[in-house]
Amino acid sequence: MHEAMIEIINGMLAPGIMISACGLLLLGMNNKYSLVVNRIRTLDGEFRELEKDHNERRKSILIQLPLLIKRMRLIRNAVWFYTIAIAMFIFSIITIGIYFFTGKTLVASIVAFAIFIIALLAVFAGIIHAAKEVRLGYSIIKIEAKTII
Repeated sequence: MHEAMIEIINGMLAPGIMISACGLLLLGMNNKYSLVVNRIRTLDGEFRELEKDHNERRKSILIQLPLLIKRMRLIRNAVWFYTIAIAMFIFSIITIGIYFFTGKTLVASIVAFAIFIIALLAVFAGIIHAAKEVRLGYSIIKIEAKTII
């Protein structure tokens, strides 16, 4: 009986570790989300205070704001995929438990494996959105720097 419990814990360990990994990814994305929201608010406030004769800066802000909104959308998508991945890893743990408690049936093992793969694909999709967000963030900084230089 003790060996069976150790086997169950070992089987559930990988999805549990992946939940922690996704939690860290979510933490980073939520931080980026807050920073982008603050940047949008700052630019909006600056735009409202600029005089009409500051056309160059106003144009720069008007170019940046839609890109920042697009960046927010990418962050949102990454967060959604990481959240879906966490849910799938939890389902994976549950199906692994079912696998062990139903006598290790082939169907339960296939379902557990399929759910785990779906979770990994969700993490991968989140990473792709995060990478696009980083690339877009860089292009926004180049726009900002162009007005300074």
